[in-house]
Amino acid sequence: MAALQQIENWFTAKKWKAFAFQKQTWQAYLSGNDGMLNAPTGSGKTYAVGLGILAEYIENQNDVDHQKGIQAIWITPIRALAKEIESSLTRACEELDIPWEVAKRTGDTTSAQRAKQKKNLPQILITTPESLQLLMASKGYQKQFKSLKCIVNDEWHELLGTKRAVQMELAQSRLKRICPKLKIWGISATIGNMEEGVEVLLGNDFNHRNHELIIANIKKKIKLETLIPEEVEKFPWAGHLGIRMLKQVVPVIKKSRTTLIFTNTRSQCEIWYQRLLEEEPDLAGQIAMHHGSIGKELREWVEDALHAEKLKAVVCTSSLDLGVDFGPVETIVQIGSPKGVARFLQRAGRSGHQPGAISKIYFVPTHSLEIIESAALGQAIKDGTLERRIPYFRSFDVLIQYLVTLAISDGFKPEEIYPEVKSTFSYESISDEEWNWVLRFIVHGGESLDNYDEYKKVIIDEEGVYRVVDRTIAMRHRLSMGTIVSEPDIKITFMSGKYIGTVEEYFVASLKPGTVFWFAGRNLEFIQLKGTNAIVKLSKEKNGRVPSWKGSRMPLSSQLSAMLRTKIMESQTIPDSQIELKSVAPLIQKQAERSHVPQNDEFLIEYFESKEGYHCYFYPFEGRFVHEGMASVIGYRISLLTPISFSIALNDYGFELLSDQLIPIEQALDNNIFSADHLFDDIQASVNSTEMARRKFRDIASISGLVFRGFPGKNKKDKHIQASSQLFFDVFADYEKTNLLYLQAFEEVMEFQLEETRMRTAMERIASQTIVLKYIEKPSPFSFPIMVDRLNREKLSSEKLEDKIRKMKVDID
Repeated sequence: MAALQQIENWFTAKKWKAFAFQKQTWQAYLSGNDGMLNAPTGSGKTYAVGLGILAEYIENQNDVDHQKGIQAIWITPIRALAKEIESSLTRACEELDIPWEVAKRTGDTTSAQRAKQKKNLPQILITTPESLQLLMASKGYQKQFKSLKCIVNDEWHELLGTKRAVQMELAQSRLKRICPKLKIWGISATIGNMEEGVEVLLGNDFNHRNHELIIANIKKKIKLETLIPEEVEKFPWAGHLGIRMLKQVVPVIKKSRTTLIFTNTRSQCEIWYQRLLEEEPDLAGQIAMHHGSIGKELREWVEDALHAEKLKAVVCTSSLDLGVDFGPVETIVQIGSPKGVARFLQRAGRSGHQPGAISKIYFVPTHSLEIIESAALGQAIKDGTLERRIPYFRSFDVLIQYLVTLAISDGFKPEEIYPEVKSTFSYESISDEEWNWVLRFIVHGGESLDNYDEYKKVIIDEEGVYRVVDRTIAMRHRLSMGTIVSEPDIKITFMSGKYIGTVEEYFVASLKPGTVFWFAGRNLEFIQLKGTNAIVKLSKEKNGRVPSWKGSRMPLSSQLSAMLRTKIMESQTIPDSQIELKSVAPLIQKQAERSHVPQNDEFLIEYFESKEGYHCYFYPFEGRFVHEGMASVIGYRISLLTPISFSIALNDYGFELLSDQLIPIEQALDNNIFSADHLFDDIQASVNSTEMARRKFRDIASISGLVFRGFPGKNKKDKHIQASSQLFFDVFADYEKTNLLYLQAFEEVMEFQLEETRMRTAMERIASQTIVLKYIEKPSPFSFPIMVDRLNREKLSSEKLEDKIRKMKVDID
């Protein structure tokens, strides 16, 4: 084809060589197929799909339909990636002499730009799932999208496993009907369930549409090096290393052109940035910080400075995880375990972000057992092990939001939309009864809310079209659209009015006038809270508080946990095989002396008595979410043998049951407490699933529009939102137990918080293993970090945690 030859000539002029997977993608696109492209980070995925879109224009450039109106929507999960894609596709259009406009539309897009785009959409629009939904809430959206030829879902693995993917499933089901020849494409680098990912992307007409799964035959070279602490603690605890490893990180920064230092939380990001400057003042002006709560202006400055090689290092979070091509980045530093192989690979790929380049990543453990996690990560990368992403099913809150969106724009007829909804992967199983319940809910508010007009959002006109005619309802809905529900944000601004970024409301509530805190690399003094603005000024104080964000801790993935169990066994049998295992040999030896190091076919339980009571430790190595549910189930099953109550503590490696009376553990094991039989019923009986569901329902209530979070600059306080959602939950519990949103809260708790499916698999594994019950006199290296986690939560005294732990270690060692 002439178009493909022109594309290849452009590659040659750039002194590039097209990979086989790129040529295959261009050919598949020009053949009119849907598809999924799986290729390593930095191998040219954007040009693989993007140039297919441009090649189609070249072939049909005399066709008016390929010149006017929007041609492609490119979905990106993060703002930083949108800028990179815009730059790449704009350059290709200009150099290939294609008269197309490429523009992005994200949360950072100004109101003036949005208004311009609303009149005339660019030929290629780079946007987010939320912004696409907003466009579909506009009058005449069907006419506006009539010329659309393709939707590209970039970093599909990042959307899959979230409700943002459900948003895209619904949007694509509508756009496929409006644009019969619409092509759906996905791009992914790290995903373990690729085939299922394709099914979710394409929907239930998956088998009736021509599609291709293109997998690049390219092995990304990753060089992993673990920074080993000078002394490996035999009794580790979470966080005891962390910032103490800073002196070993500094030489890595100095010998590299540019380094990205990934932290797992925004608080860690702030701390590492400040400590690096304290340790190496010469780095001032050469290092920066990047996370999602920092204002757009500063984030973009950091991104531009990275491209221009003006920065030696950037301390960042997942805000720079995905797809962004910063050529100068030579090295990655990962602070603490990322808890998943895919996330680690994604971050490693930020260095050497060019075809054939080696990605260098340094792992910085935050406690001794994480050194073994590093060895497990290295093995998983070598074996090509990746996690699967669990897609959401039957998210009725997202469906309700979507239907109100359609009712706001041009309205909809249920008989037209129902088949579209059922064509999606998420709602394939929705029944006629459930569909009718959803329709009644948006029209009447359901059984419990039928008497309250504010919940009757949609009316049915004479022609049977469902519409929103109330302008206030429409405005509130547009302000609340999306599935990412975060804590209420407070803007940080100087007295001059200059905006810096946002922190969560609960943190600002703890500040008093004069309090100094760190944010965005500055020491700030809090002056006053004015509306939703925290007014601050620069401070010369060297010490300050660090903002904390209520992000949940990442649990250990099932793939990494399996590899971790293997490495723990290997650390005793072949400790010299890896530097990581060799360094933790003293810890493993102490574990073997005091208790036992489990083999792959063994499950370890430890039991001892202290002044606190009777301790029983279990080590599934399955991650904190699974352990949360498993600890409750095991405690409940033991309590059926004898009246007993427990205090529970846990981490990613195991959990503790603590009681003030003897624990009949041998009798419990004789009664097969690890059986997977009746597991669901025992979870319901042991876990306070109602309280968990009540907390989960807050997000569901926000997404479905039951709770309005407030107008810009006048957000409702978090406690008011929580109280409102709890009121709805209690009303449904008392009067409408069949409410689909109420039931959804329990389903999400089981699948995503307690990971019931994974817990069942773990219980079946343990039931088949040899149980090793060890009666020990003092805590073992494995049990010590779990004990510390409990002390950290309970705050038993005013004594500093570090001082208390130091005394404990002297006592037990």
